Formats: sequence, structure tokens, C-alpha cells
Amino acid sequence: MNKKLRILVIAGFVILLALLAKLLLSHKFNSVESLQQYMERFGVAAPLFLTVFQAFQVVVPVVPGYLGCAAGAVMFGPAIGFWCNYIGISAGSIIAYFLARRYGIDLVLTMFSEEMYEKWRGRIEKSRSYGLFLFIATLLPLFPDDFLCYFSGLIRMSAKKFIWIIILGKPWCILAYSIVFGLIR
Repeated sequence: MNKKLRILVIAGFVILLALLAKLLLSHKFNSVESLQQYMERFGVAAPLFLTVFQAFQVVVPVVPGYLGCAAGAVMFGPAIGFWCNYIGISAGSIIAYFLARRYGIDLVLTMFSEEMYEKWRGRIEKSRSYGLFLFIATLLPLFPDDFLCYFSGLIRMSAKKFIWIIILGKPWCILAYSIVFGLIR
């Protein structure tokens, strides 16, 4: 995939995200209840929408993931919100890994700044165990997880190891977000 096509695909995703955000934001939400009532109109598709949105926001990192975690817990409660967020974020993380593996550093540098890449590359090169570092990073809030998923696809980390780190590391921070934001409900 050449650089122009990648930029076009990314732009298409961003436009789709903007249209979906406009759809949601075109309604006035005075309270958590009004947002929940609005989402209930989508029925079974509402949790599916959140799951797909969370996967998308990892692949095209425009919105911080914790916002989706908050929205999921508030709209659907901590349990359903957790599962939608966990499945979506994990799927998006795995997709990001394989996109980086397939398309290489050019894709990563279209998604993230070269400064960010160099900063983390330098830190990671000094690390004795990138796998342990990645696992700890997935446990902690506000880490650049999306970038690290792409970065992991660039290095010699096996897909099996990466997927296990995501499956075992991702749920804990998402669970904490779900419980905290679920209290707002």
C-alpha cells in the first residue's frame, strides 16, 4: 500500500468517525439518562457500535481510549461496557500490530510523529525485556498503548506473544475504568 493510499484510507476513517460523532452529538444530552435513552433506540446494535468504535479508535488513534471506556460504562453499565471495550480495544490492538507488521514503518510514521517513534525506540532499545515492558504498559492508564501496538508490529516480537500480552494485560485497566465510570451511571 503506497503512502497516498494509506493517507486516503486514514482520511476516510477519520471522516467516518466525524460523521458518527456528528450523529451522536447532534442530539442534546442533558443527562446520563438522556444519552442512555438515545442509545437504547439502537437496540442490540448499540453495544456492537461501541465495540467497533473502540477497535477503530486503536487503529486510527484520534480519540483517547479511556473516553470510549467511560462512555461504555455510563451507557451500558460496568459489565457490558467492560466487555464491549475489552473486545474492541483488544481487536484493534491486534489489527494495529498486523498492520504495522504488513506495511512497516511508513504506516507507523503516518499515524504517529517521528519524534514519538524515536523517543520510544530509544527507551525500548535500552529495555532488557520489551515483552515485560509492553505488559506493564497495558496495565497502566494513559500509556501510549496504541503506538506500542503498532511499534510491536515493527520489531521481532512474535504475534503469539503479542496477542497473549494483549489478552492478559488489557482487561485490568479497562476493568478499572469500567468500575469507576460505572459509578456515574
